[in-house]
Amino acid sequence: MDHAALEAHIPRLRRYARALVGDAVRADDLVQDTLERALRKFSLWRRGSDLRAWLFTLMHNIYINQRRAERPNVPWDETHDTPVRGRQEDQLVLRDLHTALEALPPEFREVVLLVGLEEFSYAEAARVLGIPPGTVMSRLSRGRERLRRMLEGDPPTPLRRVK
Repeated sequence: MDHAALEAHIPRLRRYARALVGDAVRADDLVQDTLERALRKFSLWRRGSDLRAWLFTLMHNIYINQRRAERPNVPWDETHDTPVRGRQEDQLVLRDLHTALEALPPEFREVVLLVGLEEFSYAEAARVLGIPPGTVMSRLSRGRERLRRMLEGDPPTPLRRVK
């Protein structure tokens, strides 16, 4: 096993986990759980395939399992530290963006973070989330539109369930 290759992905895993859970301590726990599972299951990784995508898939699955075990909609506690540039306006923008991301349904938030923050391609995000690329594109479009509306002060439109 090449530990250096695994370690090279830790900063991106931490960033994605922090954006996903909204809390530095929980994010570090999620990264640790991901790395622990990666080390235990490393024999399942196919040499020559994308290690980053495999790690993000592991993290996504762990996050989903943890979310199912927790009570839904745990509110973000503003006492947690958030990375902020020096100006108050920037802090307000980050707070609003974080609040808007938290308000997104999880299926939209995951796609927005993978494609927008982690720069995954649609195909990579689809593999990580286990959904078709068309679904990634749809969720990304709808997620970005909902974020834009929330950041402009418009209330989000409720989701319709189509069966």
